Amino acid sequence: MASEGVPPLVSAQLNYLLSHFPLTVKIEQMWSGSKYYPGVKDRFTIVIPYCLDVIKWDVIYNAESPMSAPDFIFGPDDENFHPFSAKSNKNTSLLDDWNSRDPTRLMALIQELRDQYVDYQKKRVGEVEDDRLKFEISTIVFREGIEMLLSSGAEKPEEVKFAVPLTDMNIDKMVPGCPWRHPPKIYLQVMYPVGRKFGTAPSAPRLKLVPNTELKALFSIEDVKLPPWSDGMCMAEYIPHLEESFEKQILEAVLLIDVRRRFIESLAPLLGRPLEADPVFCRKATFLASTGVFTFLVHFMIPTQFPKQQPVLMLQSSQHLSSQGVPIKSSVMSEYPWSPRWETSLMAERILVNVCYRIDTSKLQNFLVSTLICLVESKTRSSRLDLNNLPSSGDRLSRLSTKQNSQFSEAGIPPLLCFLLEKRLLRWDFSRCYQTSGFSSLD
Repeated sequence: MASEGVPPLVSAQLNYLLSHFPLTVKIEQMWSGSKYYPGVKDRFTIVIPYCLDVIKWDVIYNAESPMSAPDFIFGPDDENFHPFSAKSNKNTSLLDDWNSRDPTRLMALIQELRDQYVDYQKKRVGEVEDDRLKFEISTIVFREGIEMLLSSGAEKPEEVKFAVPLTDMNIDKMVPGCPWRHPPKIYLQVMYPVGRKFGTAPSAPRLKLVPNTELKALFSIEDVKLPPWSDGMCMAEYIPHLEESFEKQILEAVLLIDVRRRFIESLAPLLGRPLEADPVFCRKATFLASTGVFTFLVHFMIPTQFPKQQPVLMLQSSQHLSSQGVPIKSSVMSEYPWSPRWETSLMAERILVNVCYRIDTSKLQNFLVSTLICLVESKTRSSRLDLNNLPSSGDRLSRLSTKQNSQFSEAGIPPLLCFLLEKRLLRWDFSRCYQTSGFSSLD
């Protein structure tokens, strides 16, 4: 972290905190609290993840006494949180032995404060007069990593939130080359309103699956179906069923990486080597293609549910810019013939037919057809063409015919494309792609 006006000792501690803290913490704002050194930023707000939400604490250093330990101002709802009281021997020890030159001290202090905040919230929730909550807590107290939060507000009733970590599967170990900084976690958020008495058939709590950001690259949490909550069920009964179902979906998501990889590899014989590709999750790939003198990029965005869901395509011209100097791009292509039961090679071929159809504007059509007709009449693909003196395509195209029982025409492909595909000119033309060093690829 680099910020003007931050004392060097404070900056070193912040850099270590942001780089090594086990959770993703953020610095929201920084300001000066010294009237003698107004340009020195010795105070900041730190944002710490907790119970699938965040807590914000103000960390107060003293620019006039740079070797002193910082002070803390906790949130307005935590006025009873007193971690520096006489009962907290560990925190007072950290402050008594404070060494401003040790960059690890701030992280150790905040970690200890957060651990005490977890205990503080558990104590608050345990004091709530709600029989159902007391029962739920008693059934899951043995699980590690559970966080609780008692929240309230002027416009909403009191509510207890549970953040329950699910399955200890080492997902990052299951994906070769996984770049995740922290092991991915999936939490079940359980929300109970406060005030209900325990009954024979209590209503189901509100449930929500919450993954960390990294896990979204592997699969979409929206595709996960939560098991139904039966009448009279508690979290101790529900969570094992959810974990069993969730583990199966994770394993399936890992296997789908290879399916996406094979699809990208099937594009290579038709479009050449990819310029860029996601080598870990195989979610994106970019190819360079050309038709006549028109050269363009084909961007593939592959969903996690591939092949059930088809890829999204976008074309980008490598020769034309908008008035703002931005490369011209097509609209997103997501509607085209598709079947998840096709072989990946057939998927790739049908996509190229769609790409050719989409770039078939009137001006490009005349140029493309004229070029290809000249190639057919010359009976060679290596003929040199006078691009400035091409014949009109209309009269010559009328003399060409396609096979009556062509598999392409049966599939509903326009006659012009049927002719080009039968002559294998489209595939040949699209393979005029170039290798570019310095980009990642699948191998």
